[in-house]
Amino acid sequence: MEIGEAYQGGIIAYILQQGDEGYDTKVTHGIIAAPVDQSTGIAWWNGSYSTTGPTGTALGTGQANTTAIVANQGAGSYSASICAAYSVIVGATTYNDWYLPCKDELNKLYLNRVVIGGLANSTYWSSSEFSFDDAWAQSSLIGTQASVNKLNAFGVRAVRSF
Repeated sequence: MEIGEAYQGGIIAYILQQGDEGYDTKVTHGIIAAPVDQSTGIAWWNGSYSTTGPTGTALGTGQANTTAIVANQGAGSYSASICAAYSVIVGATTYNDWYLPCKDELNKLYLNRVVIGGLANSTYWSSSEFSFDDAWAQSSLIGTQASVNKLNAFGVRAVRSF
């Protein structure tokens, strides 16, 4: 098992290392990226500003962030909802536990962008909220992470943990 390998409906984007939360010497865990973007331009929010509470930025916090965003923002089409709704069937197995990566998970996608099939020359949303009206995003061109207004339409790439 290695980064860039097809696995469980996507492509392995990162394998947990010693020091990472959830690292286990006996079991391999990591992050799987969807093979394609779920959107090339969608807002982080669902049209109403609110503090949704998903401030986690560390590896392993993206799923909880996504759950909190969807619970707060409700129905509609926005970055976290389209990731949470994403589903892939491989053989007889359905993988439907995708989420919007947190700030540090998104950075792992950026760092391994070549072996996971590339990222569009765009900015991508993370699930990490910065403030009432801003969330963390990352440029796939130069890797810079910044807090930006939630109404911006940026790219989205779903991930799942294994």
